[in-house]
Amino acid sequence: MTSTPVASRQAAPLPVAALMGAMVSIQIGAAFAKGLFPQIGAQGTTTLRLVIGALMLIAVLRPWQMRPSRATLPWLVAYGVTLCALNLLFYAALARIPLGIAVALEFTGPLLVATLSSRRASDFAWIALAVAGILLLSPFVHSLAPLDPIGVMLALAAGGFWALYIVLAQKAGAELGTRTTAYGMAIAAVLVLPFGIAQAGSALLSPSILVSALLVGLFSSALPFFLEMVALTRMPARIYGTLTCLEPGLGALAGFLFLHESLTTTQLAGIAAVVVAAFGTALTSRPPVPSPE
Repeated sequence: MTSTPVASRQAAPLPVAALMGAMVSIQIGAAFAKGLFPQIGAQGTTTLRLVIGALMLIAVLRPWQMRPSRATLPWLVAYGVTLCALNLLFYAALARIPLGIAVALEFTGPLLVATLSSRRASDFAWIALAVAGILLLSPFVHSLAPLDPIGVMLALAAGGFWALYIVLAQKAGAELGTRTTAYGMAIAAVLVLPFGIAQAGSALLSPSILVSALLVGLFSSALPFFLEMVALTRMPARIYGTLTCLEPGLGALAGFLFLHESLTTTQLAGIAAVVVAAFGTALTSRPPVPSPE
């Protein structure tokens, strides 16, 4: 997250539409990315997504106009490392399990952060519901379409790095604001290059691959970034947190429409449990502390 929602009481249609557009764009980008896996693999796709996303954000945000201090630099580097690991793990999971399930499992990271920030007894109920959803999505549950256990573990690991990403983004963003995203993406892009080159080699420079990768970068990075900026500056924190809980459902819908991924009733129930747990956490948790920017 790159900014903090303003503390107004109602959300106008424009920011709501902008946030919904950002979430839909991210899921479409993930669907396009999965289409590249047969050609350049998950690591190659992650590389192009981060490199192109970094170039887009650097061109717009001009991070060199605000250099990080020595105190912020370690947080910024850790933020970039986390961003790299998060993307590598999520795309590796996406290569093994359906998009909607990968998003739902990854979403447990921010759900955990939100829950730990509150001390209400009711939050334990949301934790229990989220755990139940994860169990329904686990490969150990009897299903007509059992999930790859490695894919499940990779998605949960991505969720862990997403939780760490949230904490580090707040630390680095306190000084750099929105430019934190550009710096972090650039660091992640440099770190991911060896992985992409090792898996895909010169195929990363194929014109047809680059055209598709540009779409991935546009829908996964540039477009949602701008739409979220519209939403974050005009929307109450609680409404923002509540609406983002729809992401696992949107991921399942994008997987169905663009990747022809069908889910079993048990898997849909697992996704629904995670979404409801996230809704409950967003509605009962305390609003976040405003950013100093």
